[in-house]
Amino acid sequence: MIKGFFCLVLHAHLPYVRHPEYEYFLEENWLYEAIHETYIPLINMLENLIDDSIDFRITISISPTLIEMFNDSLLRERFKRHIERLEELSEKELYRVKGDIHFEPVVKMYHNRFKLIKRLYEDVYKKDLITAFKAMSDSGKVEFLSTAATHAFLPNLSLYPTAVRAQIKQGVNQFRKNFGNNPEGMWLPECGYAPDFERYIKQEGIKFYFLDTHGILNSIPKPKFSVYAPIRCPSNIYAFGRDFETSKQVWSSFHGYPGDFYYRDFYRDIGFDINKDYVKSFLEPYGAKTYTGLKYYRITGKTNYKEPYIIRRAKQKVSGHADHFIFSRDRQVELLFTKMNIKPIITAMYDAELFGHWWFEGIDWLNSILRKINLPERNFKMINPSEYLASIYKQARYLQLSNPDLSSWGDKGYSRVWLNPSNDYVYRHIFMATERMQQLADRFKKSTNLIHRAINQAARELLLSQHSDWIFMMKTNNAKDYACKRFEQHISRFNYLYHSIINGEISERRLEEIEEQDKIFQDIDYRIFRDKL
Repeated sequence: MIKGFFCLVLHAHLPYVRHPEYEYFLEENWLYEAIHETYIPLINMLENLIDDSIDFRITISISPTLIEMFNDSLLRERFKRHIERLEELSEKELYRVKGDIHFEPVVKMYHNRFKLIKRLYEDVYKKDLITAFKAMSDSGKVEFLSTAATHAFLPNLSLYPTAVRAQIKQGVNQFRKNFGNNPEGMWLPECGYAPDFERYIKQEGIKFYFLDTHGILNSIPKPKFSVYAPIRCPSNIYAFGRDFETSKQVWSSFHGYPGDFYYRDFYRDIGFDINKDYVKSFLEPYGAKTYTGLKYYRITGKTNYKEPYIIRRAKQKVSGHADHFIFSRDRQVELLFTKMNIKPIITAMYDAELFGHWWFEGIDWLNSILRKINLPERNFKMINPSEYLASIYKQARYLQLSNPDLSSWGDKGYSRVWLNPSNDYVYRHIFMATERMQQLADRFKKSTNLIHRAINQAARELLLSQHSDWIFMMKTNNAKDYACKRFEQHISRFNYLYHSIINGEISERRLEEIEEQDKIFQDIDYRIFRDKL
């Protein structure tokens, strides 16, 4: 008997990094690594499940910035070059470790993996990952969601409704353009929510979104089903809450599966371990050591000493952890079913890049649970949010009518990651630029071609300055210099364009340079920033 449901949600996002002015740029590797470690393995895994007629469900949001990078011809060619270099490096490594009983099997695994990724990317997907993702929509097993245009942390923009609305509207516009339909649901960046957001979401036809656990638990009135049923907001939009237990089992650095000592260690990489002269042709042109993706050791323990990675043992752990996860859901559903008068839904939410990139075995773990969950002996089945809402339509009266609380899934659950002494200076610039952008949009309801292009580019620069990623990196001190530089560049370009437009002194040559530099959202319409649409 089916007593409940399990909803698996992955959020795929990277900041917009594209540097045509350089032949090689280190931060572009963020995209290339995620493509060959997460996105292509994820697509391939889901395609195999569909081909094998496995009855599974998964919900995936793909950020507009990631979509734009997937579709960019320059980045496509650079990824092709990247994977070819990895294949070449792994082939070189096969000769170096030949006969080594510990490392030769691991290098063979990487070599075969890189060859497969290259074949899939070039010959099967024709370098078009969005079309590959989109093709799975028709199966009814994969549901795709939109998110905000440049993944801005929306609560910190809530003083300016036009900024929040523009982020949401442009995000939905990009989804429609690439997937050909209106998204049913939306992923709020960083699960960042502030009261009254529903009115902007509802304007775009969105029916549901997701919150962290406390965003639901602190709703008014307090929902009687906790996070195990969506709440119905006064706007008639539904909010699903993150389940704490599934989060802890996968995310926790202390209790989570990815920390198992037999799983591959992320940080031990031959880019740091091996003689620099040997790998220098595979490092960035300036010779700085960096990650190559070839990692031969397992986590081993909380120590600098690491033992060789054993593929067979890691696979055993994957199977065991998948079984444990499913068993835990069985017990969880059984308990919840006895306490609720509707079937509970357990919503598990993760960053997509956790699987394959940070947790090397993560895609295999997903594959294992998706194949095992829908066996007849389970007391629950997988479901997507739209499917769930359709199935309980006649029981909607049982869902709690409630107002969600200010929340995020960042550290401490609110806004401190994106608003603190390390990054608070950005907001005076963002707010002034927002006011100026609104001024341009209201003043130039109609415009000549050159002015139109300039205002559209100003809109792009403002959206890019609002990236939550730059502000996050300033706080964590990870690539902080790059994050600060990117923020300052976008604000500077915006201000240059604003003054050029207002003063009637637009340089078409300079505008072309900026358009090529920040080549995002080609179909943007700056009027999304008008005070009243």
